Amino acid sequence: MKFLLIIPTHNEEKNILFCLESLKNQTFQDFKCIIVNDGSTDKTQEIVGRFVENNLQFEIFNLKESEYSPGAKVVRTFNKGLESVNLKDFDIVCKFDADIIFPENYLKKINEVYEKNPKAGMVSGIVKIKKSIFEKNLAFDFKDEKSQWTFENISSKNHVRGPIKSYRKECFQDMNGLRPVLGWDNIDVMLAKKHGWEVLTIKGLWVKHLRPTAYKYKNQKAEKLGEYFYNIGLSFPLTLISSGKSSLKNKSFSEFFITLKSFLKQNHPRSLSKDEIQFIRNLRWKEMLNKK
Repeated sequence: MKFLLIIPTHNEEKNILFCLESLKNQTFQDFKCIIVNDGSTDKTQEIVGRFVENNLQFEIFNLKESEYSPGAKVVRTFNKGLESVNLKDFDIVCKFDADIIFPENYLKKINEVYEKNPKAGMVSGIVKIKKSIFEKNLAFDFKDEKSQWTFENISSKNHVRGPIKSYRKECFQDMNGLRPVLGWDNIDVMLAKKHGWEVLTIKGLWVKHLRPTAYKYKNQKAEKLGEYFYNIGLSFPLTLISSGKSSLKNKSFSEFFITLKSFLKQNHPRSLSKDEIQFIRNLRWKEMLNKK
C-alpha cells in the first residue's frame, strides 16, 4: 500500500526535524510526505526547506498564516496539502502532527493491519508524553533511553488520536474527509463507524509526543466541551447527561453550568448532515446504555 502523509505545521522549529528524521528512517518506505507550513514566523520553513532538498519523498507547501481557530485551522491546513496531490495515487491517508517522533517500524505495523484486515478504516498506535512535561519546560534528551514516557491520558487507548491519524482511502472518502470544526478528531471516528469501518489501535506501538497542547486549554475546557457537544450534533438531553458525567469526573460543579451555557449559545451551522447527526446521537445513547 502507498501512504500519503500530510503534516500541518506552524512554528515547530524545535520539533519538526525530529519528526521528519523519524519518518525518513522508517523501515516501510512506500510513502510521500507533504509538510504544510502554515505561515510560520520562526525557522520552520528554513529547516524543512533544507530537509526536503535532500529527501525527495518529502515536499514543503507554504501558506500564509490562516486565522486561528482550534480544531478548524489544522484541518484547513491539512486540506491544503490534500488538494496538492491526486488521491487516486494513494491507498492510505495520514494526518500527522509535526511534534511526533515515530518508531522506525511505525508505518510498517500500520500497513500490516490494513493489509490483513480489509475492514480496518482507521488505524494508529498510541501517544506517550514525557512524565516531566507538565512539571518543567525541559529540553528533551532523545538519546536518553532511561527517560520515562507515559500514556497521554486524555482519551481511551482505543481512540485513534488526532496527532497520528491514518485512514484507508475508501473510509476517508466515505466520511467525506475531515470536518474543519472543534471535535473533528472524534467526528471522524464516529463517521467511520457509520459507514461500517473498524477503528483500531495497536497498543504496543507508541509514539513520542513532544509538545502536547491539550493542557494549555485546561481553563477553557468546560467552554470548549460545550462547543464540542454542539459540533458533534448532540441533543440537549445528551449534552445534559454528558456534561454531568464530565463535571462529576472532574469534581467541578461549575463546569456543568459553563458547559451547558456554552452549548446553548452555539448557533453556527453544524458541519454534519441530518443523517450523520442522527447516527451520532444513536451511537452516543447506545454507548451510554451499554456502560455499567
